[in-house]
Amino acid sequence: MSDDSTRPIVIKRKKVVAGGGHGGAWKIAYADFVTAMMAFFLLMWLLGSTAKGDLQGIAEFFQNPLKVSQQGGSGSGDATSVLQGGGKDLTRQAGQVKRGEIEAKKSTSFSKEAQAEFRRQEQERLEALKADIEKMIEKSPQLAQFKKQMLLDITSEGLRIQIVDEQNRPMFDSSSADLKPYTRDILRQIGKALNGVQNRISLAGHTDASQFAGGEKGFSNWELSSNRANASRRELVLGGMDDSKVLRVVGLASTVLFDKNDPLSSINRRISIVVLNKKTEQAILHEEGPESEVGGEESLPEGLKLPGIGKGTAG
Repeated sequence: MSDDSTRPIVIKRKKVVAGGGHGGAWKIAYADFVTAMMAFFLLMWLLGSTAKGDLQGIAEFFQNPLKVSQQGGSGSGDATSVLQGGGKDLTRQAGQVKRGEIEAKKSTSFSKEAQAEFRRQEQERLEALKADIEKMIEKSPQLAQFKKQMLLDITSEGLRIQIVDEQNRPMFDSSSADLKPYTRDILRQIGKALNGVQNRISLAGHTDASQFAGGEKGFSNWELSSNRANASRRELVLGGMDDSKVLRVVGLASTVLFDKNDPLSSINRRISIVVLNKKTEQAILHEEGPESEVGGEESLPEGLKLPGIGKGTAG
């Protein structure tokens, strides 16, 4: 029989491992959960700040991405940049842009400085043309005698050249669109000078307020002023002006009087040639209408008075 006192004593020591059986894996799971929650709340915020039309575009993109990419719309992206989105900031409600739209805008837009510089250069060209025509009138014996009948000034539309009637020296035969021989010479000389600039021109015929016997129901000042403006156009072209420079030919009858105080004055019978600036040209081409032509004696250069102005017959 063994003695219990001689038995060996076995001491079991349990090694404790931090984290137990699962270790630190819970931290990774928790980090994934927090990241998912942040993404969820960010998605909710973006959806709340996106316009209804953009949401519909996004939905259409996922339903049929090929259709949206071809036809465009608020859900179509800009393939030129991975950063293109709904606008410059997240609060904007503008949708995404179509591919190439940014390039088109860049090619047609100019900075304010460039526009101002273009207008300045254009103004200088028109003023130089005005000076050239004035020198031409001074040097030409044929034109010098008609100096008082040719009025040049710079308006909001461009360089305006007005050829007006005098009581004893009309431009046209009475109540007719047949030009006097000296009027032909004046217009042909001006037509040659107008080729010095690339600007296009507008012609307008004007009459006084005298009416024809048939009134406005038959042949009237409207037809007469239109015929005279077109006859002037033909003479400008015969003088060497390129026909493609003509943008508009109109007859205004007596609606824009030069001398508003005397509607029957001979100075109201005139041809107005305007060398258009780019702004007015674009307004006409886009049918927005340029600024109204300014008539009346106040549009004359300061100190300029025309002698021998009296009343005449119709036209």
